[in-house]
Amino acid sequence: MELRRLRTAAGLSLATLAAQVHYSKGYLGKIETGIKQPGVDLARRCDAVLGAGGRLASLVDQPAPASPPAAVAADGDGEVWVMSMAPDGSSWMVPMPRREAIATGAASLLGLTLGAPRSASAAAAHDGTLTAFRSLFAQVRQLGQTTSPSVVLPMVTVHTHTLRGMANGAPSPVREELLGLAARYSEYAGWMAQEAGDDRAAMWWTRNAVEMGAAAGDTELATYSLIRQALITLYRDDAVGTIDLAQQAQAAPGTSPRVQGLAALREAQGHALACDYDNCQRALDRAAALLDRADTSNGMVIGSASVSGADLNSLVAAWCLHDLGRSREAADVLDRQLSLVPDTAHRTHARFGARRALAYAAAGDIDHASALATKVLDAAELVDSATVRQDLKRLARLLGRERDHPAVREVHPRLNAALRSPIH
Repeated sequence: MELRRLRTAAGLSLATLAAQVHYSKGYLGKIETGIKQPGVDLARRCDAVLGAGGRLASLVDQPAPASPPAAVAADGDGEVWVMSMAPDGSSWMVPMPRREAIATGAASLLGLTLGAPRSASAAAAHDGTLTAFRSLFAQVRQLGQTTSPSVVLPMVTVHTHTLRGMANGAPSPVREELLGLAARYSEYAGWMAQEAGDDRAAMWWTRNAVEMGAAAGDTELATYSLIRQALITLYRDDAVGTIDLAQQAQAAPGTSPRVQGLAALREAQGHALACDYDNCQRALDRAAALLDRADTSNGMVIGSASVSGADLNSLVAAWCLHDLGRSREAADVLDRQLSLVPDTAHRTHARFGARRALAYAAAGDIDHASALATKVLDAAELVDSATVRQDLKRLARLLGRERDHPAVREVHPRLNAALRSPIH
């Protein structure tokens, strides 16, 4: 086995390696003799300890990553997503062929009920309407930090529809301003759809954002859509797809330093999945330089230049360190950065808090990992995130190896219950 060869070349005993990767000597022995097949998490830890540069992780058999969902064209014969609302307050989105939606009246339901918004478009630039919608956008994004996508998506859907309707027939440059703002709402709807666990809807909303942005003269949303797709491949553990999409975004002509910086961060995460420390670090350094040059003065930037008070570059670096098998270093960085995040930023605490709990568990600090898991679950239950649940599943598997530990016995039932709950 390659593990035995690398361990022997490094001059480590099986017991020493087992202690450093926080697995039992007997378990590693079975892997070296071929009785057990390692998981990618263990392979990455061994890569880090043995300085193997991802060689062991590349040997682990993993399911072929699924292709990212194709963006759905929003042409006349394409699809629309229709929002339905029940009397109990629940809502859901369903895809429907555009012609069918028109035939049933679903596509114009809001217009029929509320009145066509285009009648207000001519005055939009003069009566504070655009200013109000920009302010609402900031509030919606803030709300997205504190609650479930099921609360945010209906609002974003209505605002996007309203702005797009107001743009119809409006004179330039009012039309471009309205479409540009609608595009930002639509892009955020794509993020919330992904958080709700619906990658297909996420790409549909992102594609609509790209089309409206292009109509408004904003071509950068097309580049940012590559970063959104790269996030989907990242959560599917597709390192190659993530790196490729992120590099395409960086190479797109006319891309601002901000979006290039965000793409470089995504590329770093892809390299970390591939256990490529050197290229990961280069991408992180490039991202830091680009984001330092970014102009965020207009307040309507794409994505997040910072994460609720913390440094985005540092948070992503810690994310990468964990995937690279350097979990103790990752935990230290996350401790510092999450201490800067307001308690009200539940989505940030859930996402990066889950990573911090994972890092402590991987580093062998089961007591602290279990205590952190309780805090993460408090935040995760509020924001109801499908992407956070993926890390919670990994955490459940890690802690499940220590079922007899008192702290694990206390938190594991709640962790399992959270994973069984459906995304709303």
